[in-house]
Amino acid sequence: MPLSHERLIAALLDRTELLRDVVRSADPATPVPTCPGWTVGALVRHLSGGQRWAADLVAARADAPPDDAFFRNVTRPAEQPPAELDRALAESSAALARALREAGPDAPVWTPFGPGAASFFTRRFTHETVVHGADAALAAGRPWTVDPELAVDGLDEWLELASVPQMLELFPERRALLGPGRTVHLHATDTPASLDAEWVVDLTGAVPSWRRAHEKSAVAVRGPVAGLLLVVCGRQRIDDAGAEVFGDRALLDGWLAASTFG
Repeated sequence: MPLSHERLIAALLDRTELLRDVVRSADPATPVPTCPGWTVGALVRHLSGGQRWAADLVAARADAPPDDAFFRNVTRPAEQPPAELDRALAESSAALARALREAGPDAPVWTPFGPGAASFFTRRFTHETVVHGADAALAAGRPWTVDPELAVDGLDEWLELASVPQMLELFPERRALLGPGRTVHLHATDTPASLDAEWVVDLTGAVPSWRRAHEKSAVAVRGPVAGLLLVVCGRQRIDDAGAEVFGDRALLDGWLAASTFG
């Protein structure tokens, strides 16, 4: 079950604060290896612009796709000062939290996958902020951790998005992953049993699917839940995440390459 609307909003604000702490002390021109071509400044412009875009969309109860300009033109020849980037994150996260709280989780609103509810953006931008916070911390050589419950929900959310049928229309090359016997098992080794932190990604059908389960699969990955989140999102290599692989490594590598976080 996804985390509550309010729990996710609190996490959104908390993870933005952690990112702001990195931004205030980092050189904005520092390259972000996990987002090729981006600097810390570009990453902040992308995230703060995205948070502001979602805030406006939810506040307006939009029923059609708005302009997506925040996805474009985040790179610049000269970087903004850290104070400007910090202020942009403070303002965008506050605006998004306010819009989400005023709307409530069930307010109808357009989503990239059709008509939906404000809760889609609560969850999406919380985990967007979690992963981009990791990008910035890794770029700055800073330690990064995440609450296990939040990491588990982040893996749920990303697997859910990757299994939406429209994804095969957007990324038709992912059809090559599908076939008999193609299953991937993810097993977090450092979480309490109550979190049930095991997943099976099932690529045997016409579209990808996933479930929480402990099942024999073609390939299995075992490791800390924070490491699994970064591996699945394409932010960390398996060895660097302290994870182990058992089984069909080629299948795993192909699935990870096709399913990386944007």
